[in-house]
Amino acid sequence: RGFAKDMSQDYEGAIADYSKAIELQSKTIQNVDSHSRKSWDAIPYNNRGNAKSKLEDYYGAIADYTRAIEINPSYDNAYYNRGFAKDMSQDYEGAIADYTKAIEINPRYAMAFSNRGLIKSKLEDHEGAIADYSKTIEIDPTFNDAYYNRGNSKRQLGDYYGAIADFSKAIEINPSDSEAYTNRGHVKEIIGDKKDACEDIKKAIQLGNETIKNWFQTDRASWCRNM
Repeated sequence: RGFAKDMSQDYEGAIADYSKAIELQSKTIQNVDSHSRKSWDAIPYNNRGNAKSKLEDYYGAIADYTRAIEINPSYDNAYYNRGFAKDMSQDYEGAIADYTKAIEINPRYAMAFSNRGLIKSKLEDHEGAIADYSKTIEIDPTFNDAYYNRGNSKRQLGDYYGAIADFSKAIEINPSDSEAYTNRGHVKEIIGDKKDACEDIKKAIQLGNETIKNWFQTDRASWCRNM
């Protein structure tokens, strides 16, 4: 029932139901073997943490994920979720540590590689971020956000042609990705390919990107408006 309330965005109700599930499990735990306890008793803590996270109660969520991990130290999703909550709490080093642990448990956890890459990007470790995005793509070649994010890191390192290739791949996977068109356009402008840059920018506007639409009205965009 807690899961159903979670899916219907009744997060307070979901928290109440998960709390009740935890209370009931604590009363029946003596009748359950230790292996089943790890599998079952950790789940409501993890799920309650997810509901708290959606309410932006990140510290409460972290406490629940930590309890889930104490019960089941091999719970990769709990490490992943705690990593996300730590990221939202600006504990970037702690988030990296949790994503790393999730990857240690599940070496093909594409989202954990991707999110760890995002934090490395925030910390301006673009080479480390690129390595994580590349691993994400190796696991899931259709992960368009990984191409997009890798393109951003390559741009920061001055690898403009590599960035263009990644933005192009993101667009190939998701032709409605206005941010990829926007950033590819800006990189093309940097390398002097203004005609194609303007085409990308106008495509992003056509796709409904309000940020680039507003930029297009500024003096900085006059070169493109006149094309």
